[in-house]
Amino acid sequence: MNAAVGAIGVLDLQGGVQEHLDHLQRIGVVGRPVKRAAELADLAGLIIPGGESTCLSRLLAIFGLDDAIRQAYDNGLKLWGTCAGAILLARENIGETPFLGLMDIAISRNAFGSQLDSFSGEALAPAVACQPIPLTFIRAPKITRIGDSVRVLLQVDDYVAAAEDDQILVTVFHPELTPSLAFHRYFARKCGLKVAAADDAALDPDWTPQSWTRFSYHV
Repeated sequence: MNAAVGAIGVLDLQGGVQEHLDHLQRIGVVGRPVKRAAELADLAGLIIPGGESTCLSRLLAIFGLDDAIRQAYDNGLKLWGTCAGAILLARENIGETPFLGLMDIAISRNAFGSQLDSFSGEALAPAVACQPIPLTFIRAPKITRIGDSVRVLLQVDDYVAAAEDDQILVTVFHPELTPSLAFHRYFARKCGLKVAAADDAALDPDWTPQSWTRFSYHV
């Protein structure tokens, strides 16, 4: 597998950091944990992982990463928010104050209920893969409105589960917690990176829920 030219950062303050690093390595892309503003330099993209959005917003402000991400975005950095990351990127957070506010969507936090209401399924996102993709929802939000500049990648029932504009990708589920690499390949290509040739619909046979533990030294 040839490593891609360039790197994608994963915000390393709280949440599913190592799982994303694992998936990036599997598609031949260099993944870099990001804890400081200086570590945003020279990245092709940044993943803001799932976790707890209130905790993440406070840590981003404490470390000065909120303004640094906005500036990097203004300079062309591609962003992907999964679950809590999508909440932070939304311009409208229903019933709450938006945080980064960079994407013209409205999002409803904890829309499915508590942690006990988490669930898994699968659905077809034709722009991402030609076969259904496994989905894991953990205390997930719902995207309830999209702006004119936003494209729907996956709609489920009455809500949008994945969307993008020219610079930002958001998913309310956790692709990093499944053996599917499709969304990571999709984001890497959005960042202008080359990824290892593969069937985007195929599941990685070597992946297990514990695969990320080899990155635990980053904690």
